[in-house]
Amino acid sequence: MNHIPPAGAPADASPDELAALAQLLLTHRKVLVLTGAGISTASGIPDYRDADGVRRGRLPIQGDEFRSSEAARKRYWARSMLGWPRLAQARPNAAHRAIAQLQSAGRVATVLTQNVDGLHQEAGACDVIELHGSIHAVRCLSCGTAYERAQIQNQLEQFNPALAEVEAAMLPDGDVQLEPDADADFHVPSCARCGGMLQPDVVFFGDGVPVARSAEAERAVRDCDAMLVVGSSLMVLSGFRFARMAAEAGKPVAGINRGLTRADPLLAFKVAASAEAVLPRLATLALGGTSA
Repeated sequence: MNHIPPAGAPADASPDELAALAQLLLTHRKVLVLTGAGISTASGIPDYRDADGVRRGRLPIQGDEFRSSEAARKRYWARSMLGWPRLAQARPNAAHRAIAQLQSAGRVATVLTQNVDGLHQEAGACDVIELHGSIHAVRCLSCGTAYERAQIQNQLEQFNPALAEVEAAMLPDGDVQLEPDADADFHVPSCARCGGMLQPDVVFFGDGVPVARSAEAERAVRDCDAMLVVGSSLMVLSGFRFARMAAEAGKPVAGINRGLTRADPLLAFKVAASAEAVLPRLATLALGGTSA
């Protein structure tokens, strides 16, 4: 079966769709769940793309630009200083909790996430591969010293007290909308150990996923016997390639995503609904209860 719902499909799953998802979990021992930004929108974190998979707003900062341009680093850290506290206050929603529940019950194996928000782990999930790193960690590019993002936040606010009071609209991954010249005098902290350049421990756009982490994700795909994609358009190759890898190996790949995905032609079926609406009902059904 290859059923892709049409545009404008309802935001919740039908009983037949729930049954198909439950069957996937019940008939496969090692289901790999691949998640994207759409699973965290109910936690108040904006996502990147619209229902057609088109990117919203400006392009994010590129890794080479961050490392080569002082102005780019000022721009990034100024926006991060204002946006990260709200990201840090985000809490797991019903979709994160349902995945953790399914994993605890043995219905889900590994969670491979493109998100950097840490909400899967906060919800209780284990065996989580953070493909693009964690926004809650910072590392020195010179000596490798690791810092908690909260520690760097304290320095940012101490060095830039006037900007710390500015109100700005939230964007994905702790970014905010800020006036172009607001960061001109921004002071960027450096490594306390060696004075080196600090970078959030995430994979910037234009950078590759670290080799060891990519290999770990590939092993998880090889080890799984089915894949469930949740809240991701898979428009970025770093996520899409894993769905393609599973499909090419003859493993069923299903999706829960309100909009189009790059993998639609590969999917056995897709539920065009929100993760927070579908996953709690799926967990109830797959774990022996009755769906709401």
